[in-house]
Amino acid sequence: MSAILSADDLNDFISPGVACIKPIETLPVQKPEDNPNAYEVTTEDKVAASQPAPPAQISLTDCLACSGCVTSAEAVLVSLQSHSEVLSTLDSHPSLHLPWLAHNGTNGAANGTGNKTNGNTNGYYKGEGKLFVASVSPQTRASLAAVFSVSEVEAGNMVAHLLSGPSGLKAGGAYGSDFTWVIDTNVVREACLVAAAEEVTTALSPGASEVNHPPSSDGAIDITPKKPILTSACPGWICYAEKTHPYILPHLSRLKSPQALTGTLIKSVLSQRYNIPPSQIWHVAIMPCFDKKLEASRGELTSTAWLPNHDSSQDPVRDVDCVITARELLHLAAARNISFSSLPRTPLPTSERTPFPDPKLDAFLFPPTRRRNQDPVAGSSGGYLYHILETYQAQNPGSSISVSRGRNADVVEYSLMQGSETIVKMARFYGFRNIQNLVRRLKPAKISKMPGARVGVSRRPGANGAATGESVKDYAYVEVMACPGGCTNGGGQVKVTEVEAVRSAEGVHAVNGDVVSARPGPKEQKEWLARVDEAYFSGSEEESVDGDGDQEMKDANETTKNGLDENGDVVGGISRTYVQNMLSHWSKITGVETQNLLYTSYRKVESDVGKKKQSDVERVAGLASSLGGGW
Repeated sequence: MSAILSADDLNDFISPGVACIKPIETLPVQKPEDNPNAYEVTTEDKVAASQPAPPAQISLTDCLACSGCVTSAEAVLVSLQSHSEVLSTLDSHPSLHLPWLAHNGTNGAANGTGNKTNGNTNGYYKGEGKLFVASVSPQTRASLAAVFSVSEVEAGNMVAHLLSGPSGLKAGGAYGSDFTWVIDTNVVREACLVAAAEEVTTALSPGASEVNHPPSSDGAIDITPKKPILTSACPGWICYAEKTHPYILPHLSRLKSPQALTGTLIKSVLSQRYNIPPSQIWHVAIMPCFDKKLEASRGELTSTAWLPNHDSSQDPVRDVDCVITARELLHLAAARNISFSSLPRTPLPTSERTPFPDPKLDAFLFPPTRRRNQDPVAGSSGGYLYHILETYQAQNPGSSISVSRGRNADVVEYSLMQGSETIVKMARFYGFRNIQNLVRRLKPAKISKMPGARVGVSRRPGANGAATGESVKDYAYVEVMACPGGCTNGGGQVKVTEVEAVRSAEGVHAVNGDVVSARPGPKEQKEWLARVDEAYFSGSEEESVDGDGDQEMKDANETTKNGLDENGDVVGGISRTYVQNMLSHWSKITGVETQNLLYTSYRKVESDVGKKKQSDVERVAGLASSLGGGW
């Protein structure tokens, strides 16, 4: 991108290249001036603009389900994150490995061993070397598992061998760089679930709703969200809310997503423990959708939020440097001539593992037992709603959970019942058509200017089933995801139309009667999504012990009944006390308040589309008047 063109200047909204859920805005045709000045001095950019510009395009047609609120800047930010960026970074920087941390007591620099492969020289420590870390989502593993007919656990082991194993990326490249740690985001997700349950119970406690805040602070980090509280883990949904429905901001959960929280944890701890700048820690996240690339580019998710005494003159460091998807991970392997299907399906040897530089966090991030995915009833998008509902159930012994389907499979209502009494109601809204219905019913009523009209009355279309009428405002919590079917159906997952090509390239043939149609349609895509979901939920039935770490989380089926213990500390196999102790320990070793580590903020984003733009003369005149000058 040109040095004189910054991403902040690109605030136009690109028209969608796919069928959109809302009409595309039609801009008024610019009429030529009646009396143009023949001697007007023009600029070079105006001459270039005299020709009709080609329509803006974004190649990721399955990106951003909200279709139409992608800006040029965001398109650039998305295109900068790819498997090619991962390879070029690995080839440009040697991996930092122990004992580069050890100091020689003279100049504070790392001991130089002269080994260029592991980056242990002083020069690499000062700026050339990087500490590479990867995080992998369970939905990505499920997509790869369905493609290669393996379990979700085996797919995770194959990813680990690609990124860190001897037969993976380290076997090639300019420096043989690889990833020191490959973190399962299921681990950090458990911290997100505990924090989400605490946020909801605090927000719904008596007196919390009585606190008034100015409208300008609706998206601030320290604002308690309003009922119904809406999830914030889906960046496509957040993008849509910020740009089209800013009145939703007070309802958004302030909690970071597992991807963002993993990035904050990695960079804040490693930079402090190893005494290196965050810019020398490079974090790639492997996620199910392209929208996660936009999340990684948010200015709120950088070192400015957690780095003590941040120097404002220096550019902030992103918590997540790059996001790639399941398909891009396969491209990454192919670019290095690595057959992904041939990678070992067993865990990496523990002898090759580098311990995380904090024993407590090492035990948390790398437990001896692989974290298990939730049951199907919790859904494939992290299980936020169900964990919060189970937390309420633990606080109300004898209560039961009632589930009812709405107008379609992606609208589900949950109620916690104590006999005939409803304790709390929650709902799940997946897909943007359902999300539109949700936000429309949360829109504040427009006050009529007609004399004698009733205040606060608005017409709302009636409908049958759950989540209709005013009942939306009765929900305590709503799990919102942009993709129909949840995160396993993300835009970056391997589609049914691509399965045959991927398998052919890898030399893999269909097994167990799994035959992909030559021209698959919606029915085949639905069946394929069911296969991915099956792989995702298979993780709740099998475990893989790899010997990492020195502390094991208790399993729900072994220690509790229905995932709940008597005092409500363990919910769904997750110990609230254990997670809270980890978060407190994290805050203590970094010197950063827990709020700045766990939570983030949102802002209203306005489009310039359709608005009259200032001419150069008007801009200069405005600048001159603001400086006290004139013509």
